[in-house]
Amino acid sequence: MLLESRHRNRDELNINLTPLIDVILTLIIFFMISTRFNRDTQIELNLPEADGPQMAVEQQIVEISIDASGNIFVNGQPLVNNQLDTVKRAVEDVSEGDNTRPMVISADEKAPFQAVVTAMDAAGQLGFAKQKIATQSPKQG
Repeated sequence: MLLESRHRNRDELNINLTPLIDVILTLIIFFMISTRFNRDTQIELNLPEADGPQMAVEQQIVEISIDASGNIFVNGQPLVNNQLDTVKRAVEDVSEGDNTRPMVISADEKAPFQAVVTAMDAAGQLGFAKQKIATQSPKQG
């Protein structure tokens, strides 16, 4: 009788793995949804090189420059004012309506932020998708 009782306990001992599998699958789905594979904060900068002929490069690129006082220049030509409509008209004239051209925005480090935002806003409203912000490498020393 004692022997039968031991066999019965061994036979009835079952581990149900279904809840464990459910928890593991839920955790896998949670980690897949919450994981970011793409870094949105990374900024790509491609500055033009000066080794080639300057005229060919200047004809293709639309360049907006902003000095320390906040004055805006489009391809080296100063604008009458810094209003959004003025910047848009100047960029349209220089680009001849071709918004597929690459655009480089160069601003002095002490330039007012509003002038940079105005230049970027004008380019965005005109449909320029290839906007780059020019920087320089830190000085060694």
